[in-house]
Amino acid sequence: MQLPADDVRPILTRLRRAHGHLATVIHMLDEGAECEDVLPQLAAVDKALRRSGYAMVATGLEHCLTTEPDNVDQDKLERLFLSFA
Repeated sequence: MQLPADDVRPILTRLRRAHGHLATVIHMLDEGAECEDVLPQLAAVDKALRRSGYAMVATGLEHCLTTEPDNVDQDKLERLFLSFA
């Protein structure tokens, strides 16, 4: 299943934000930053990745159920959904 480009854009934005935060975390650790300074950045990476995954699953479910309701593989959708649980 391929998602429409309009639905992918916000997901890519979140992933790029996570990428930037991760680069910051790596740089901070390379420079010997304090744990309490690094952890908020790492939490931002985690949050952005989780939200990207949830957005992708939600968009995929919506796309499958609205564009091809007769061809929906329920087991496949359930596995995708549960992979983020």
